[in-house]
Amino acid sequence: MDFTFQVLNNTRTIFKNILENHTLETLNNIPAGFNNNIIWNIGHSLVSEQLLAYKLSGLEPNVSAEMIDKYRKDSKPEANISQEEVDEIKALLLSSLEKTQSDYSAGIFKTYTEYTVSTTGNTLHNIDEALQFIAVHEGLHYGYVLALIKVLKV
Repeated sequence: MDFTFQVLNNTRTIFKNILENHTLETLNNIPAGFNNNIIWNIGHSLVSEQLLAYKLSGLEPNVSAEMIDKYRKDSKPEANISQEEVDEIKALLLSSLEKTQSDYSAGIFKTYTEYTVSTTGNTLHNIDEALQFIAVHEGLHYGYVLALIKVLKV
């Protein structure tokens, strides 16, 4: 899993840099033809990792229930978010992943509730498969973020 965590860390670092290098207005902007924005894609990636790794392992996620509701699958931006919320997501990007890696190394992910992901149709049977899918999922949303940046011409 070392390589999977390396990929996730690299993607999260890219997300953090995007948050640091774009204005709040740009992060909240939903261009024509899109149903979400840059910050939603990054928040969604963070929340999805917590749900796929922790929740399906019967463990408590390391993000708030409010954040989960705001960025979970089938959610969409309801209003512009504040700089404080951006800063919270930015802080959680690497710290939550470090916690996941530490917990994985400590062997706390003992059980797993099978889950079939809608994007690919794959069924996740255990934490290893979940982490591999999380890397794919975050790559997918990185692609969405890049498309948004291109459309927004920033």
